[in-house]
This record gives sequence, structure tokens and C-alpha cells, in this order.
Amino acid sequence: MKYVKLGNSDLTVSRICMGCMGFGDAKNGQHSWTLDEEHSREIIKHGLDLGVNFFDTAIGYQNGTSEQYLGHTLKDFTQRDKVIVATKFLPRSQEEIENGITGQQHIENSINKSLENLGMDYVDLYIYHMWDYQTSLYEIMESLNNIVKAGKVRFIGISNCYAYQLAKANALAEKEGFSKFVSVQGHYNLIFREEEREVSKLCYEDNIAMTPYSALASGRLSKYSNETSERLEKDSYAKLKYDSSLEQDNLIINRVQELAEKRNVSMTEISLAWLLTKVTSPVVGTTKFHHIDGAVKAVDLELTEEEISYLEELYVPHKLVGVMAQNTRSRSKEKQVWSSGNKQIL
Repeated sequence: MKYVKLGNSDLTVSRICMGCMGFGDAKNGQHSWTLDEEHSREIIKHGLDLGVNFFDTAIGYQNGTSEQYLGHTLKDFTQRDKVIVATKFLPRSQEEIENGITGQQHIENSINKSLENLGMDYVDLYIYHMWDYQTSLYEIMESLNNIVKAGKVRFIGISNCYAYQLAKANALAEKEGFSKFVSVQGHYNLIFREEEREVSKLCYEDNIAMTPYSALASGRLSKYSNETSERLEKDSYAKLKYDSSLEQDNLIINRVQELAEKRNVSMTEISLAWLLTKVTSPVVGTTKFHHIDGAVKAVDLELTEEEISYLEELYVPHKLVGVMAQNTRSRSKEKQVWSSGNKQIL
């Protein structure tokens, strides 16, 4: 395993981040294909043995049971200061808004519940899971700064955002002396490269770490054309993200397969070796031993410039999908107000 600093933080993370969305009680969540605690423990322990020290979960994964499984396992198999734990918080719910729960109260409640689930006193990286269009930016950044100062969070990150949102948030934080976002977790892989339009350029210039999710396109970039899996068959959200562009994407996936056969490695290794030339640490979902095995092997696989160009040349622009498509609809429906102290920035 290789390790690297996470952007402008002092966190040293493995080049592969284990994504924990596949862990958790399926009865208490939105996914039917997740692992129970016994099998989750086996995968997490295997990752630790291979040198993975960076783990990503969220309060929204299987109603907090992903956090619980991760916390229990890390406590049993490693020391707290040997791992980097990231978790995420959701925007305020409509019910919270109607009940007068402020953005500050929501973030305080969320981090406290995550710490309870994890069985930890702090998290290393606390990630703004998706943009809250009904809470002012100032309130979000001030509240995040408060929990950093309280010692509950070491650094903050953001997920599912536009480049202008990240830039405005960090500009506000710098102006007010708040903690700044040190990482961004966006949707980025060989068959969905829209982050390259603006986000990756901003991250490169400002040394913001990119830790993308869906690094293997929900498994599509790791399987031969005749292979399938329970997730590929049952994950309706993943189908929403990828099936509309299946024909064009398959041309790229075929090239991944071709190079994998030529180099005598797995498709996972080719796909992630490409992504590792672009980002700090991709979040790789793992529900089987070979998932994390292939991801770790990718760290040592170096592609030639010709191979990289061969993988990239067939890409065509994609429309926004998933959370970012929802963000677009949210922005079109209402006038957004950005609050900075006593000023209203439209």
C-alpha cells in the first residue's frame, strides 16, 4: 500500500479508501444487497491487513448500521490513531425544518449520533454529503467550524457539489476564519468524467483532495460483459446513473477488458490504476475479498501514456445523474440565497 497526504490536511491516507455503503443491516436501509455485521467485519479486517487505513461511511447508510459495524470492527482490530475515519451528514429533512430545527442544531445532532454509532470521540473527516439548499452557507460553515473547535471533527470535506459551491464555501471560510473543505467526494470514473470540467481543475489549483465515489461505476468497470452481480441486478439507483448511456459506456468498458487481458490483470486494476492518476484516494465499495484485493493491487499498476489515452479517447459528455441531477432541479425551482454574516450574496 502507498500513502499520501489528504489535500491541505495533516491526515495521511492510503491510496485506496474502503467504501462502507455495502455494510449494514439490509432490513434498516435502502439496499437489499448489503452485508451483515459478521461478513462486514471480515472484509474490513482484510482491508486492514492489506494496509488500508482510510474508511468512508455515512449516517445515511443503512440507517447508521454501516457506521456501527465499522466502529465495532475497528475497535476490535486496530488502534484508533492508526486509521482515518470519514463519515457524512445529510441536509436537514423537511420534518426538521417544519419543527424549527436549525442548521446548527442539525449538524450538532448528526455528528453526535455518528460518534455514538461509531463508538468514537471524534472523526477524522466529516463530509457534507449533499448541498442543503434550504440552509444558508454561512450557517453550515459556522456550524462545521464549531464542531472542529469542539474536537469532534479534525477536518471537513464535501460531496456532490458544483465547483462554484466549493469555491464559495472555502472563500467564505477563509474570510471568516472557519475550517475549509480539504476534500471533495464526487462521482468520477472512466465512464463518468464530468468532474474534469471544473471540479478537478479547482482541486488541483487549491490542493483539495479528490476522493471520488462510484470508482468502478457500481461494478460495471470491473466485470466482463457476461458477468453480473446482485448489486448490478438490484441497485435501481446505479441503473439510473448508468443505463441511459450503456451503449457508449460499453465501448470504454470493452477497452478496459482488452487491456486487462493484455496486462494479465483484473479489470478492477486497470480501471482504478487509471483513476489513481487523477485523484488522491478513490472510495472503493467492497463486499467481497477480491474487491479489496484488486483495488490494492491497482496502487502498484502503472499505465503507460498510450494506455491512458486509449482508455480515454472514446469518452463523450454525459448528462448529470443521481444527486447532482437533483441539485440541478433544486436550483431551478427556487432562488438561492447565500448568507455571509449580515450580507446576502445571491
